[in-house]
Amino acid sequence: MTGFALAGRLETLLMEPPVTPEAFCAAQPCVPVRAFGTEFILNQPASSALVFALGALWVWAGMAFLRSRGGEASRAWWGAALVLGGAAALCAGVSYQAFGYAIKCAGREACVWTSWWEVAYLVLQAGSMNAMLAALAHACASGRARRALLWYAGLNAGAHVCLTAVGALVPVRFLVSFELMVLFAAPGLVIFFAVCGRRYARYRQVMDRWLLAAGVWLVIAIAAYFAYMTLGLTQALWARGVWFSDNDVLHVFMIVWIALVARTLGPELKDAPAK
Repeated sequence: MTGFALAGRLETLLMEPPVTPEAFCAAQPCVPVRAFGTEFILNQPASSALVFALGALWVWAGMAFLRSRGGEASRAWWGAALVLGGAAALCAGVSYQAFGYAIKCAGREACVWTSWWEVAYLVLQAGSMNAMLAALAHACASGRARRALLWYAGLNAGAHVCLTAVGALVPVRFLVSFELMVLFAAPGLVIFFAVCGRRYARYRQVMDRWLLAAGVWLVIAIAAYFAYMTLGLTQALWARGVWFSDNDVLHVFMIVWIALVARTLGPELKDAPAK
């Protein structure tokens, strides 16, 4: 009973202000579906297809790095980062898009704010960022600098998992939020640019250039997401019967990012000489 009670506590976090199931579907596409003898509401069908395609592409690219790692730790960690990111996208698609109504609203008077699918997304996405930092440590650093980066990535990932677990089980809204995950990921991006920028300025290697390009495009994708959300374009378009959300913007940019990484960084990523 204790385990079920802990699992149920996450459902005490309701959307603020409270949202009824009817209001939930008024704010986004909801399509009744009957499959395998069951009826359910499918949310945002086009967005769901986009995020699941993104997740599958991310995992495919990660597996390509893993298959071609050839003993290179940087390729193994980069592949792991992409696989984790793909799994995160798939978890997000389940709860934020396709089955959001079924998970958060069906049979309730007010919709819940989050779910265990979204908790899994947060943990996997933070883990993906830290795995990418571990790949950077092997590709662009050596000696004490490499060890410091690896320690930081491990501690950052562990701290985020612990805080998110506390937030889910107590529950505490901020500790299971996208904002907390961004706070944990942001220093990694700063470190990424500092290390890559320094190496590229010194050696001008092709690999460093494509690492920097991958980082720049990632920042552009995040900036586009927040700009679209801040301008309220999702709601403005939906009022005209067109659904294209801030998440869709992010997912389109991330599909381009994966293609960029696979085509440019894929042939070039390798470990720096150990000292």
